[in-house]
Amino acid sequence: MYDFLALGDTVTDAFIRLKDAQTHCNIKTDTCELCVRFGDKVPYESVQVLPGVGNPANAAVAAARLELKSGLVTDLGDDREGDECAAVFEREKVAADFVRRHKGMKTNYHYVLWYEADRTILVKHEEYPYAMADIGEPRWLYFSSLAQGTEAYHDEIADYLEAHPAIKLAFQPNTFQILESKRLSRLYQRAEVVACNVEEAQKILKTDERDLAKLLDSMHTLGPKIVLITDGPKGAYASDVAQAWFMPPYPDPAPPVDRTGAGDAFASTFVAALALGEPLQTALAWAPINSMSVVQKVGAQEGLLTRAEIQKWLASAPGDYQPKEI
Repeated sequence: MYDFLALGDTVTDAFIRLKDAQTHCNIKTDTCELCVRFGDKVPYESVQVLPGVGNPANAAVAAARLELKSGLVTDLGDDREGDECAAVFEREKVAADFVRRHKGMKTNYHYVLWYEADRTILVKHEEYPYAMADIGEPRWLYFSSLAQGTEAYHDEIADYLEAHPAIKLAFQPNTFQILESKRLSRLYQRAEVVACNVEEAQKILKTDERDLAKLLDSMHTLGPKIVLITDGPKGAYASDVAQAWFMPPYPDPAPPVDRTGAGDAFASTFVAALALGEPLQTALAWAPINSMSVVQKVGAQEGLLTRAEIQKWLASAPGDYQPKEI
């Protein structure tokens, strides 16, 4: 039986390092655009290809490094990129019992426009013949990241979870799953944990509310027992209905190199700590450390830490690095 089984799409990310670009931001809407010269030849600095990534794969690797028996439920093509993804799972000790390879199909391939410490991702999800596998009863199922058009697959997943009430569900919704929160209400209702950032919570709830205590309460009305809301460099918030906590960020040892995967590291480490039997406050203290480490490297997995490494960072944490009741 798996301690931690992640479910969702796997991708290969090609990081294209840009220097000859600009960002234009709208102060009123707090949105920014990445801009390059139109109709011109724009030089790039480098390309780095990282296979076997994506929210679920990142979570599975994080759990494996934290000494959980970790596996992945995902779909790949039968191409070279699929082989490279499978090699990553083997190297990271992520079980591939439920990894399906589809003959004649491609593995998801995304292009990451990497400018300064942030990224803009060009995404394309292949249309696999999804079907819910008989995964037994893992202690935790970490579900995230499927594309539009997979509504029937979501229904199958919800059916499976309802037939196996012992499985604890952690749900980290992606863009499609956020926009379809009403359609996917069974998953929100079934969740032990729902993890998202502030902007995603607002979209799920269809509100402009910025008060984090109110956002936490409103998210609980959808059904999850625990709600985790991250707020970037400002910190994070978690609530188990009875009590809510704020967790400050762990100080960066150096300026971030690449913020890709910071949210995945935070959410998956939080859930992995719970799966290891740690209390919510401890999970909330572990998560920012892995997130801090990930942004010091390129991509979402290289910086993921072991339990011993997290404990080492905890031992040298500032005195005010601890959860605070709100």
